[in-house]
Amino acid sequence: MKLSGELKAFAKRLGHDFARPELLTRALTHPSFATGTRPDNQRLEFLGDRVLGLAMAEALLRSDKQAAEGKLAPRFNALVRKETCAAVARDLDLGGVLRLGRSEMLSGGRRKEALLGDAMEAVIAAVYLDAGFDAAQKVILAAWGDRIDNVDEDARDPKTALQEWAQARGLTPPDYVEIGREGPDHAPQFTIEARLESGECTRAKANSKRAAEQDAARRLLRRLDG
Repeated sequence: MKLSGELKAFAKRLGHDFARPELLTRALTHPSFATGTRPDNQRLEFLGDRVLGLAMAEALLRSDKQAAEGKLAPRFNALVRKETCAAVARDLDLGGVLRLGRSEMLSGGRRKEALLGDAMEAVIAAVYLDAGFDAAQKVILAAWGDRIDNVDEDARDPKTALQEWAQARGLTPPDYVEIGREGPDHAPQFTIEARLESGECTRAKANSKRAAEQDAARRLLRRLDG
């Protein structure tokens, strides 16, 4: 089986030359496009999640030989969470080569965070099955890049951190209010306002409510810390 021009370009961006190109094709096949003879990427996603976890755990241990488990765990979670996988997928333009069914494509599937994150994990598994752990680890470290060195900035969940800030000052937990929604149904943009009982508030916009809430909390924390 030979890769199309688009998939060859993606493999080059990824930094891996597939001896078994069918693995990459499967990794990029969403269930909405799969058939009995065209398997989807869900089993690869399951495996890729574990390969990514091991690669990141090793990377963190190497980068900080003194850190205790309590510091390593939030860094690890920040690096392997779905949002980070999706961000890496966007850097590689993975969405442009995803194989989607028509309905999923029309609903903006190429931009959906969950689909991108799942496919990124599946691609990692494809590299692992094609050439082993060392090859997969090399791809992961290159694709994640500076995120590994700068992970402390993202290690704490902003909503949790904001809630802890409020509780430490005797305030009720922050509220997250949807201020607006724009765009077509297949690609909505949500505006969320994070509000504290003391009156401080900030707004953020994203293509999911959860992402907008996290960004609003992050912005409010920066304002409070400033």
